[in-house]
Amino acid sequence: MKALIAMSGGVDSSVAAYLTKKMGCDCVGCTMKLFENEEIGEPKDKTCCSLEDAQDARSVAYRIGMPFYVFNFTEEFQKTVIDAFVDSYRRGQTPNPCIDCNRYLKFGKLFLRAQELGCDAVVTGHYARIEKIGDKYVLKKALDESKDQSYVLYSLTQEQLAHTLFPLGGMTKTETRQIAEREGFLNANKPDSQDICFVPDGDYAKVIEEYTSEKAEPGDYVDLEGNVIGRHKGIIHYTIGQHKKLGQSFGEPKYVCRIDAEQNRVVLGRNEDVFSREVRVRDFNWISGETPKELVRCTAKIRYRKNDEPCTATVQPDGTVLLEFDEPQRAVTPGQAAVLYDGDVVLGGGTIL
Repeated sequence: MKALIAMSGGVDSSVAAYLTKKMGCDCVGCTMKLFENEEIGEPKDKTCCSLEDAQDARSVAYRIGMPFYVFNFTEEFQKTVIDAFVDSYRRGQTPNPCIDCNRYLKFGKLFLRAQELGCDAVVTGHYARIEKIGDKYVLKKALDESKDQSYVLYSLTQEQLAHTLFPLGGMTKTETRQIAEREGFLNANKPDSQDICFVPDGDYAKVIEEYTSEKAEPGDYVDLEGNVIGRHKGIIHYTIGQHKKLGQSFGEPKYVCRIDAEQNRVVLGRNEDVFSREVRVRDFNWISGETPKELVRCTAKIRYRKNDEPCTATVQPDGTVLLEFDEPQRAVTPGQAAVLYDGDVVLGGGTIL
């Protein structure tokens, strides 16, 4: 089997490459060049797409004994990830660009490149598992749930699962680093990236303003009844459930309950006002390829770092999915993903309305 290994320069993808080679596969390593740092106002060497990261990936590929390439996907990344990210924030939503990167780049553009190169599979360092049950492929949580990344992979199709390998799905991060150290990889102790690749310091608003060359427009804070109670510095600075960095004192703790992009208002309330039982989800991908006709009893995760919680999912006539949780969920946020699970099996997911 010939495999194309997506290598970021980090330890996870490096060990994934090593394990794939050890399986006896004919391996080709690659790094995706996704953006020019200057576009987002960052120094050339500050993000995970830096020249140093590509060199780290190349070093590991050569040490393992596989050819290595850098593919320039900057145009596609700008269109499908950065532009979508900026547009989402300007509409008062909170996007997850890692999901779009997986959908359009790793399992979109790179998947096609793999086919052009005659590869049978794309390999990544994600912590998740793929199994074939009967005639269907299933996506499952990683055995180490503290590292599980199945949430950002819900858009995978049967065709993609059939041609994808996740060698780290049954391992812990400690085991991954031990292999890297044993094999002498120069990135064995390289820290994990904690931020979005094109927002290396976590300041989303600054990146959006740099990218668009436009300052966010201030507007009104209003209470749940619509009364003006203050001024905000631009809706791109806020997300549902936020209570810090509101910029002023209200005499009692206030939390962002809703963002009204049309009227440029941020609605504030109490902590109990940011809980809800019902969640509507659009653009839903059922991994099995089959849309259920009956309601589905399952669990759902509404943010990457949240636990999945019991709920009932019902497909609506317009194709959206209504989730009804057993217990109210805090800070259900438009733009984030809702991902459904049956135990450790991912049923599918979509974008919260």
